[in-house]
Amino acid sequence: MRLNRLTFAAAFAAALAVVNPAAGGEPKAVVELFTSQGCSSCPPADRLLGNLAHDPAVIALSLPVDYWDYLGWQDTLALKGHGKRQRAYSIARGDGAVYTPQAVVNGVAHALGSDKAAIEDAVIKSRAGKQALTLAVKASIEDGKIVVNVPGMDGEPLIADVWLCPVTDKIEVTIQRGENRGQSLNYYNVVRRWVKLGTWSGKAETFTIPMADIPNANFTLSDINHFVVLVQNSTNGKPALMVGAATVAMK
Repeated sequence: MRLNRLTFAAAFAAALAVVNPAAGGEPKAVVELFTSQGCSSCPPADRLLGNLAHDPAVIALSLPVDYWDYLGWQDTLALKGHGKRQRAYSIARGDGAVYTPQAVVNGVAHALGSDKAAIEDAVIKSRAGKQALTLAVKASIEDGKIVVNVPGMDGEPLIADVWLCPVTDKIEVTIQRGENRGQSLNYYNVVRRWVKLGTWSGKAETFTIPMADIPNANFTLSDINHFVVLVQNSTNGKPALMVGAATVAMK
């Protein structure tokens, strides 16, 4: 399945313009793709995410899962927490839908990750009557630290988690076993770790973290191309609506 990048970009931009014309370069959608190297249905979705990654109105993230490892190939990029996050989303929505490739849009709507029209519909659905990505979050790298500024919001107080995700723009993996055996596949905007910076309670607040505290045993700072900040509501401890997001390039 080959997608025409220009055709898709035009269609997706049109869908975003319908719900809220872009202003000031703020993102209009966070798309999380739950994918697996052991899933034969996932490569078209991975390519589609690569197209989304070029759209400045979209923060596109690849979240590899490990629950298909038993099929014969251990996903080299999977984090166990990604599967837990995906299941938590399904509980919060109340539909129990967990599958690959699955795209979760703005924390509240989901669609088949290889279906661009369904993802466009999910963007519209996720923004209808909600406060999706209304916070103008800013992130920067200063003096060896990542600095995140979350503005205040008037009205009913909100509680949201503030997450930092170090991201690798593109990783090529040669699959040696399982359903995708023999293929060299590209994965885009791969999330390498989730770091909780704190909790935002509706008032303007600044969060910081030293760059040296971000790497772990699975990656170094040289593997990271940019960072994504997500400010996300929760429902009974489960991830819910994205109220703010930002990116900052690695220096």
